[in-house]
Amino acid sequence: MNETIVISLGGSLIIPDSIDIDFLKIFRDLIISHVKDGNKFVIITGGGKLCRRYQDAAKEITKPSTEDLDWIGIASLKLNAELLRVIFGDYAHSEVISNLSKYFISDKPIIIGSAYKPGASSDVDGVWAARTVGAKKVINLSNIDYAYTKDPNKHADAKKIEKISWMEYEKLIPKEWNPGLSTPFDPVASRLAKKEGMEVLILNGKNIPNLEKCLNGESFVGTHIS
Repeated sequence: MNETIVISLGGSLIIPDSIDIDFLKIFRDLIISHVKDGNKFVIITGGGKLCRRYQDAAKEITKPSTEDLDWIGIASLKLNAELLRVIFGDYAHSEVISNLSKYFISDKPIIIGSAYKPGASSDVDGVWAARTVGAKKVINLSNIDYAYTKDPNKHADAKKIEKISWMEYEKLIPKEWNPGLSTPFDPVASRLAKKEGMEVLILNGKNIPNLEKCLNGESFVGTHIS
């Protein structure tokens, strides 16, 4: 069945340190292959290290407000979004859409979105996009295979999560957003997705065969939140 698929593409995949051209080429080919099968996509970009470098620089020089740091993050997301729009060429809508909470229309099969306003990560823009196009699922791609009960880089007893409810997931993450917060799906977006009755799928975007399974509706390695 043809559908509109919403993907939140983590900045850690676009620019883990420098721009990952090899990943972007493979990702582009995969998405275009599904477009040729009749599907449409809304892809929202994250900021990655580019975002944090600018935010850290500001904090080294002065004392920026939380809102100022968010605006720096939004600018970095837009740069990544323009890169995505250009590499998809004629398949993509001619402009990056910032405010995905408002109805948008395009005759192109791929729409690239970025962040709109301070107060959350690009995760919330993914939920807004899904609500706008009538999708009940957001595919959240980052550099982790699963969400975990704790940060696995800091806690040896962290356990992977394959399926979890929004109520239980919200107990594992901070209640409030702050710029640079590293969590699989941010608290503001989680509350909105819960309210909208959406499912979020968290998986490692680097694992292209696994992403292919997800796009095909097959069993895949990752976390289901619903």
